[in-house]
Amino acid sequence: MLRTGAEVLCEGGCSALRGLRVGLVANPASLVRVADPLPRRIHLVDALHKAGINLVRLYGPEHGIWSTAQDLIAVEGGLDPIFGLNVDTLYGRSVDSLTLQPQALDGVDVLLFDVQDVGSRYYTYFATLCMALDTCAARDVQVIVLDRPNPLGGEAVEGNRVDPHYKSFVSWLDLPQRHGLTLGEIAALYVAEAGLPAQTLSVVPCDGYDTSRYFDEQDWGPLGSPWYAPSPNMPTVNTAVVYPGGCLIEGTLLSEGRGTTRPFELLGAPWLDARRLCRDIEAMDVAGLAVRPMRFEPTFQKFARQVCQGVAVEVSDRRVFPAVRAGVALIAAMRQQDPALFQWRTEIYEFVADRLAIDLLMGGPHCRTVLERDGSVDEAISDFAQGQRAFAARARAHLLYPRCAGLLA
Repeated sequence: MLRTGAEVLCEGGCSALRGLRVGLVANPASLVRVADPLPRRIHLVDALHKAGINLVRLYGPEHGIWSTAQDLIAVEGGLDPIFGLNVDTLYGRSVDSLTLQPQALDGVDVLLFDVQDVGSRYYTYFATLCMALDTCAARDVQVIVLDRPNPLGGEAVEGNRVDPHYKSFVSWLDLPQRHGLTLGEIAALYVAEAGLPAQTLSVVPCDGYDTSRYFDEQDWGPLGSPWYAPSPNMPTVNTAVVYPGGCLIEGTLLSEGRGTTRPFELLGAPWLDARRLCRDIEAMDVAGLAVRPMRFEPTFQKFARQVCQGVAVEVSDRRVFPAVRAGVALIAAMRQQDPALFQWRTEIYEFVADRLAIDLLMGGPHCRTVLERDGSVDEAISDFAQGQRAFAARARAHLLYPRCAGLLA
């Protein structure tokens, strides 16, 4: 049975934390199993209190400690009404707010990090972790990552490199869009490449994590899969599966399904022809991708209260599905319907004003410029193979779990 790093820590009596003043980066997905008397899940904050640990401060990543804020929305700090602890925000109103400030570590001896990642470069929690490692190294505060599985497993890698000029909060490290690592493995890679003191980082690995399986295929025991949305628009494991490609729609003025119950699985705009779109996408023959024509009405964000036409995305076979290639193909097919109505997102995105959102998400302009001149999807992702190989070579020395197949094996 799989046990997360947080569960391994708690089942061991949290001995490493005794006598220390503890800070914690967490959100609603920071859950652990307990038996008191019936098996159930409780938040890590409550588990630490039950263990008698001196938890003194909380830190909320993007979306906040309770994941109530939508994307790109600043989160305020202050006293948490449920836990009764002060919360420092790590996603406020300026780019500086993304970094853990040195003064926020006053009175803290060790920082725990327990947030569920989704296995994609755009998802910002690993960037928050890396910034925290920088600050903690300067303050001589140890970071303990309580590891959790990569929902997409640990054997498939897909995507390109990040051009340093396009580094941003959604491309903080030079990782492929689908990287196959856990947060603990990313942290180990970052500490080594950034030259931080080795003692800055400690990782409590998962026990029983099978990297060949998706999150909902792991052996979670009688309580079943503990998936709890780590952000407002990540409701299911299926959402995480399509996200490495579906998130690319954020770089356009098309709807990526935010404001619906199926974000990143419903894609479209009012001006699209849904049936034509399906035919065009099916002609691209993306492995494991199935689409059907769909009409939907977002309740907020792009095209709020407007009926959109587009597609419902389904994955018929996760193990052959290239999510990023699918996202590029979907954009190409929607753009081809009317290049004049199709537009890239141009407003400030993740505090960056001088580069397009799509280029930040892709780690550079190559994909966009190919699509703008009606190049093929194959050409748009022609930089993937080299980037994947280079990443795998860097990552292997920092893996915490064995791989049986794929580039990381």
